[in-house]
Amino acid sequence: MLNRYARAWLARVLTPLAAFLLRRGVSPDAVTVAGTLGVVVSALVAYPQGQLFWGTIAITCFVFSDAVDGTMARMSGRTSAWGGFLDSTLDRFGDAAVFGGLVLYATGAGADTPWARGLAVLALANLALGFVVSYARARAEAAGARADVGIAERSERLVATLVVTAFVGLGLPQTVLVVVLALLAAASCVTIGQRLSLVRRQLLPGDEPARART
Repeated sequence: MLNRYARAWLARVLTPLAAFLLRRGVSPDAVTVAGTLGVVVSALVAYPQGQLFWGTIAITCFVFSDAVDGTMARMSGRTSAWGGFLDSTLDRFGDAAVFGGLVLYATGAGADTPWARGLAVLALANLALGFVVSYARARAEAAGARADVGIAERSERLVATLVVTAFVGLGLPQTVLVVVLALLAAASCVTIGQRLSLVRRQLLPGDEPARART
């Protein structure tokens, strides 16, 4: 949802940067890798130290690379299944770093707050549920079905988490982040249910009893 509307706008805004990088011989894959490394380092260094606001600012800057590399690929005519695979795979590292950084914050610099334990549990829950949401879609597509439904796709979960985390870094009560993470965990569970239901309707009628399960 948010992803569909934001990407078109970001592509227009970031086109000059994409063109500049292409002129310098930078490849879209290099931008993808660099952006992921930036997100991972920012989240795992800044968040555990309690730098929630500046950590989020740094993460957000690197997250934009997700739009820059796609724009570069289209402009250079180098879009490929490999590029999409690389981008999707490295996104999992970024997500893990953001929620993992929040877990480290809740058990370290932010451990003296009343809601620290709840924050750690919910950040870990969102990390796990986010992987299940993504895996459900990937596994469905591998089986020849589609699972592009859900009220909480990756973009919505990431934006909500980063925005609220930044405001907590500016003084918003930590309770707000806990509530938002709880809502995101619930929304992820609903999304998983929606995807399971959709895929079941597509595969069950002609499903073979011997279909492999992994």
